[in-house]
Amino acid sequence: MVFGEYAARQTPSWAQALLISVLALALGSAVLADGELTLILLIVAVQAGFLAAAGWRALLLVSSLPPSPLHKPSDALPRYTILVALFQEAEVAGQLVERLSRIDYPRDQLEGFLLLEADDHETRAQIDALQLPPWLSVTVAPDGVPRTKPRALNLGLAAATGELVTVYDAEDDPDPLQLREAAAAFAAEGSADLWALQAPLRIRAPRVTGSAFLDRQFAIEYASLFEVTLPGLARLGLPFPLGGTSNHFRVAALRAIGGWDSHNVTEDADIGFRIWRGGGRLDVLSRPTYEPPPGDLEHWLPQRTRWLKGFMQTWGVHTRDVRGLGWRGGIALTMTLGAAIASAAVHALSLAWLLATVLIAMAADLPPETPTFAMGVLAIGTLAAWVNAAIGCRRAGMSYTLSDMISAPAYWSLLSLAFVHAVWRLISEPFAWDKTAHFAEPASRNEAAAGREAA
Repeated sequence: MVFGEYAARQTPSWAQALLISVLALALGSAVLADGELTLILLIVAVQAGFLAAAGWRALLLVSSLPPSPLHKPSDALPRYTILVALFQEAEVAGQLVERLSRIDYPRDQLEGFLLLEADDHETRAQIDALQLPPWLSVTVAPDGVPRTKPRALNLGLAAATGELVTVYDAEDDPDPLQLREAAAAFAAEGSADLWALQAPLRIRAPRVTGSAFLDRQFAIEYASLFEVTLPGLARLGLPFPLGGTSNHFRVAALRAIGGWDSHNVTEDADIGFRIWRGGGRLDVLSRPTYEPPPGDLEHWLPQRTRWLKGFMQTWGVHTRDVRGLGWRGGIALTMTLGAAIASAAVHALSLAWLLATVLIAMAADLPPETPTFAMGVLAIGTLAAWVNAAIGCRRAGMSYTLSDMISAPAYWSLLSLAFVHAVWRLISEPFAWDKTAHFAEPASRNEAAAGREAA
């Protein structure tokens, strides 16, 4: 169960349906009355959106300075529960258990559940062949629908005996001291309303990859999000969409809002705003979790499609009744999920318009006649994205090169492909979970990671 009407399985409210109908009717009437003027107004609206997004990025960048301080670990540690939902993860099961075993937390205060689906025999067989630490056990989810990660997590939440709970994914490599930092943050003075914490996710690409462009841009995107955007939102005291992993919660607060929405394919984005509606606050941690990138387009596209589909679900859920969000929560929802959806929709169109203008002018042996204001808007938006990416990469310990800057618009345009897929998937299979395949990293990388964490 989740917060009443704030569930993805609910159909649009009458107010939402009426608003959509009115907007569609108004747009159709405007096109019929004066198509050219309507196009101009739509372009102006897009340009205004680009400027708003650039200003928002600048605000978050300033707000995130300096980086969040490291919470000093405490000796008085509460019981902690770790949840890991697994499906078709036989290849990384051994790697996962090895990494979880390196977590630095008193074993008598730690419990973990590997949450498996009943028919995932291959993953179960692989785990049964491993020697699990005493605090880590397997829980099998009974057959049922929807078959999603949040459904499995809710089963783990029901069994949790910890005061605090965290979620990890099968491919994660968390900093061993992350739980101690989170426990200290929850125990700090004035943190009674702190319900959730998000650790930064950092992408660590394999040495040899056939998708260097996507891997690199994906890592940069994560650096901008987790090192700049989310810390900035936290400093402003605003809600934000959590990452799908390495988020930490007070168990009592999480149960009070009904756990995760089993029908939302980005339950992490949704729950950040439901925490806000429930009166809780969110913040960020400093100790990271490392993840591999999804890989080539075959694997990147389904993941990004699921994210955008879930963003659309979450946007629909939380615009049914905006009163619970308040104006600050409404702004945060609009400038995170709303902006992500809108920008994915127009990135490729904007780039195509620019390229077409230049190529047509070159073919006619004329200077490009691009509107000065439009070019200025694109330049400001691109510059803001570059600056945030550069700062984020620096905080994440990555380089940010001229080649990264030049190739970024091509990556942003791929988001439009994911947007089209997401719209179709939302209509045809709204609750289907597009699984991302995970592959074991070379042992040498695991050993190197262990050495860095111990240093």
